[in-house]
Parts: sequence; C-alpha cells; structure tokens
Amino acid sequence: MKSVVVTDIPRADASTIHALGSQGVATVHEAMGRTGLVGPSIRPIQEGTRIAGSAVTVLCWPGDNLMIHAAVEQCRQGDVLVVTTASPSLDGSFGELFATALQHRGVRGLVTTGGVRDVADLRAMGFPVWCGAVNAQGTVKATAGSVNVPITVGGTLVKPGDVIVADDDGVLCVPRHSARSVCEAADARVVKEAVSRAAYLAGELSLDRNKLRGLLDDLGVRYVTASEYSAADEADHIGADHGRG
Repeated sequence: MKSVVVTDIPRADASTIHALGSQGVATVHEAMGRTGLVGPSIRPIQEGTRIAGSAVTVLCWPGDNLMIHAAVEQCRQGDVLVVTTASPSLDGSFGELFATALQHRGVRGLVTTGGVRDVADLRAMGFPVWCGAVNAQGTVKATAGSVNVPITVGGTLVKPGDVIVADDDGVLCVPRHSARSVCEAADARVVKEAVSRAAYLAGELSLDRNKLRGLLDDLGVRYVTASEYSAADEADHIGADHGRG
C-alpha cells in the first residue's frame, strides 16, 4: 500500500506516558542506554515546557501539508503529532489553525522535521512545538502521503503509538513495547541522582563519588603546580626553538 491512513494504532498506557514525561528527556535517554534522541536539529519554539504522549505519525510530500489535514482526524487526547517529509523540506507546513484544531482534540504538541509559522500565536495559545525551522513559506495540498506509518525523524525510527517525550533538551522516542521497562529504569536513575545530588550538596566531589581518580591516572593525567606547569611549558618552547634552529 503506497498511501494509507491507519486508524486504530495501539498506544502505551496513560500512567507510563505520564511518568516518562515527568522524568524528562535527558533522564529517559540515559535510562534507554543513550538511544532514542531525534537529534539537535529539531528544537523547541518555547521554553520551560515538557510533554509526553503517543505518536501519531505523518509522512508528507515536501512543500505539501495535505496529510497533516488527514492526521488531525486520527488524533485523540494525549497524542503528539510527529511529522516528516519524504525528502528534506523546511517549508512552513504548520501554523495556528492546525494548532487550534489539535488543541481542541487534546493533542499535547507537535514534533516536525519541517518548518512552522505563526510562532507568536503558537506561543500565546500554549501549543508546544519542536521543529526544524521557523519559516513563513507556505505549502500546497496536492500530493498523497501516509498517516500512522513508521517514519524516520532525525535518524530515529518513530512508529505510531511510540511514546514521545519532549522538553528544552530536545525530543526522544521511546518504543511503545518497551515503555514500561524504560520507565522503571528511569525511576531508578531518578533515585540514584537524588542520592548523588545530596552528596554534592554536602561537599562530596564527583571525582571521588564516581571513582574517577584512578581513571585519570590510567590515562596519564598528572597534577602539577602552576610553577611546575610554567617551567615545563617554558622548557617545551626552548626545545621547539632549538629544533627550528
């Protein structure tokens, strides 16, 4: 099937999605073994916002937003719309009118490899967006694509129903089938970080807590005084001058 709209995608349970959202991108990324990020090219248009929801995926033709119109109908409370194009395009395929329709349906935000416009309106209405560009360039509605099929976003595979976590640190995709185990791993990391935070507040150094002094020594890092460093640096310069002579 070349162009389809899949209507009945499975989703992770709401409690797991909520927990992943509360943990945030960086923590969940580490808990996943440092995988799942869509990359730094997709950035938020707002600050201080964190969301998590089930991915409704959209594959559009470059410069064409027809399939976003089709995708709105497939969105429900708690979803995140995830859009990409068949080849790279930064045209402004999404704006305030789309956001109004999606917000009415309870959609939590947009992630797109393309461009968005009406940015001031999107911020004012509190509709979160992570995008590849801010671009007023308009698009057409002429070419078929697909809704709720696997897509690639910044090198990361996103399947419909996967959990999207997004905040100021970027966008992360958690595969739906492993969402619960990832959530448990992230919970454990939150506890571990809380213990470390208390230790640092008490004055402990991360070098000691993480037992990194031995690693520095193994890598040949040496501690010297400022005068020792200056003397060695001067000796190096003298040696270099003699070499050029």
